[in-house]
This record gives sequence, C-alpha cells and structure tokens, in this order.
Amino acid sequence: MVTQAPSFDLAASSFLNHLQIERGLAANSIAAYRRDLAKFQGFLNGAELQSVTPDHISAFESSLREVNLAVASINRIDSTLRSFFKHLQIEYGLNDPTLEIAPSKSARRLPKALTIEQILSMIEVSYRQSDPITLRDQAMLELLYSSGARVSELIGINLSDLNVVQTADGEITTLKLRGKGSKERIVPLGSFASKAIDDYCVRIRPGLLAKNPKNNPALFLNSRGGRISRQSAWQMVLDAAKNAGVTEHVSPHVFRHSYATHLLDGGADIRVVQELLGHASVTTTQIYTLITIDKVRESYSMAHPRAK
Repeated sequence: MVTQAPSFDLAASSFLNHLQIERGLAANSIAAYRRDLAKFQGFLNGAELQSVTPDHISAFESSLREVNLAVASINRIDSTLRSFFKHLQIEYGLNDPTLEIAPSKSARRLPKALTIEQILSMIEVSYRQSDPITLRDQAMLELLYSSGARVSELIGINLSDLNVVQTADGEITTLKLRGKGSKERIVPLGSFASKAIDDYCVRIRPGLLAKNPKNNPALFLNSRGGRISRQSAWQMVLDAAKNAGVTEHVSPHVFRHSYATHLLDGGADIRVVQELLGHASVTTTQIYTLITIDKVRESYSMAHPRAK
C-alpha cells in the first residue's frame, strides 16, 4: 500500500541518508549514487515515481547505451536503481519496477598489475637529491606497494596510525587504514616502507609541519604543511611512471592491484589477502587469482610439448 508518494528529491534524499547512516558508505560512494540518481531524474523529466514502470527502466537503459556508456557503468547505474526502488518499496510502499532488470554481460576485465621490476624502478626514480621533498614521494610509493592502500586511505593516514609492535620474530611496523564505509583494518609494513617513512618523518616532515600553525596530524604533508591531496598523490605516481619509462597505464590503484597479485604469486593465502585489502567478500579478491591462472596457462602453453 502506497502511503504517500514522495517527490524525486525527497525520495533521493531519504535513500542517500539511508546509505550514509544505516549502511555507513563512504562519501565517494554516496556521491556516485547521487550522480546515478541525477541521470535517472533527468531522464524521467518530471514523471512521478509511482508512475515508473519496467518500460521506463528499459528505455532509460537504452538511452545510456545510445551515448556509448560502458556496460560496467550501465550495470552500476542499474544496481543503484535496484537499491533505490527497494528502499522506496520499504519506506513508501511503491511498486519496484526494477525487478525485471537483468545485468548486461561485459567482457572479463582483469586488474592491471605492474611487474616487480617496474614497481621498484618507479620507487627508485621518485626520489631526487636535488629536490628533498621527493623523499616524501618515495615514502608514499613504498607505502602504497607495502600496504595495498587505496589512494583515499593513503592521504587519510595520520602519524598516529603507525605503530611498532613486538613479535616473536622481532619488531614490525603496523599501519591502521580506514577503508570504505569507515571500516578500519591493520596491515603490516615491510622494512623498506618503514625505513622510507622514518627517513621522511625525520628529514622532511618537520620542515613541512612548521609551515602550518595548526599542527596537522596527517602523515603526508604538502609544501604548505597541509594534508596532501588526492590529486597530488595521483600526479606523484604519474611522474614516477614517466621518469621510470613505464608506458602502461599507471595509477595509485595499480599499486594496489600489483600488491595483491604479487602476494598471490608468492603463495599468500587468498583469505589473508582478502583481509589485507579490506574486501568484504573473498569473491572480490578472487579476481586476482585469474591473473595468476592466466600466467600459469601462458607458461604451460609455451613450455609444455603437448600443450598446443
């Protein structure tokens, strides 16, 4: 039974508040949902929500395909609409016109991973003695590769998130990361990353911190003593790739893909990798096993006399 059909703006606000408060989604995720809803609202052109039918949904999908939107993007928007109308069904008793939506099939896309040599080359060239602040850049790259952090997690790290703990094998540095939905996880850092961060904190960070009277708690600071931005982190990675002669598409997230791929190649348990990456489901992590399987298949095809 429909209580009272809300306006689109009111319905969208209710839905986004639900995502933020009850599901604890991150700001970036909320913004993506908002953009998807805005596309659908523009398509409806004033039509009331209670009048939306499966035919409207199909026509909307067709309009997205006509502008050559990627299949993955259309599927994401479809997912937004399913969640949106499910929320409206629960809160306002509206019929759900998305029940007949079937996801479009897209080609399997494997995460891109760099080789160990490419990663190490980028880390090496990121520091230039003529520009001392690049010691910070080197520490950021070491941390990305050592932790598998997302770029949003990287720039959100505070100095207090680092901790040294004593284990049976000696001291180890751990790092607290705040992932999607503000979920926290603790990951270990390797010795190279720990040393790079120590060097930056001793030689560079105090000078940057002195430029800002607010005593910024961020680990990585910009030249004005503020928290480094996502854009600056991206540019630092792109500059390192260019200087290292890496021609493949590179982004901060490629370091995360490489981290996961190299762990699995080295024999790490997939459940451990899932925890390190902060994946809610191991299914998400399993995409990286396909990369390893592809490598095995390629090696088999090249080396085995009866493979072809």
